[in-house]
Amino acid sequence: MSRHDGRRPDELRALDIQPDFLEQPHGAVLYAQGRTVVLCTATVEEEIPRWLRGKGQGWMTAEYSLLPASTGERTQRGVNRGRPDGRTVEIQRLIGRALRAVCDFKALGERTLWLDCDVLQADGGTRCASITGAYIAAYRALDRFGLTKALRGSVGAVSVGIVGGVPLLDLDYVEDSSAETDMNVVMTGDGRLVEVQATAEK
Repeated sequence: MSRHDGRRPDELRALDIQPDFLEQPHGAVLYAQGRTVVLCTATVEEEIPRWLRGKGQGWMTAEYSLLPASTGERTQRGVNRGRPDGRTVEIQRLIGRALRAVCDFKALGERTLWLDCDVLQADGGTRCASITGAYIAAYRALDRFGLTKALRGSVGAVSVGIVGGVPLLDLDYVEDSSAETDMNVVMTGDGRLVEVQATAEK
């Protein structure tokens, strides 16, 4: 099968990873997967949630948002709607779960690692790109503080789906919008499954 962009069924979109893209965050990466572009930053904060105080461990949490014009049609910012929509909350939680799967919270100490993923341009696979980009940003931030031991391994994500009866890897928007089935697969660098999200139209 020939895909509309010329890729093989099992071929990823081209990756362009620019670490240390910004100076102010502790860790930052501009992560592009095909035409999907996400700015991921990581910030180490010397405090923890109240419910963790005194336990000698840290926490990691994520926020996710779409730039208003990232999809071609402008959408209202979540802050102006009063609260994030359900999709945004779901993706934030997914990113957090993915990164927490490889985090040693005792080694992190009583600190919080904030991960912020802002989609600058969306062409399918934004949550998967955010997870992979967030891991890179997290590593850069922790390395800055000599805390890379707080990461027990690497983590990344990719989408797979069935379009026209053919299994495809790394769907873009055109493919995703016509897929009979699509899945987001989160795995560690040593091959352990962290999470699988799957939906089907038929």
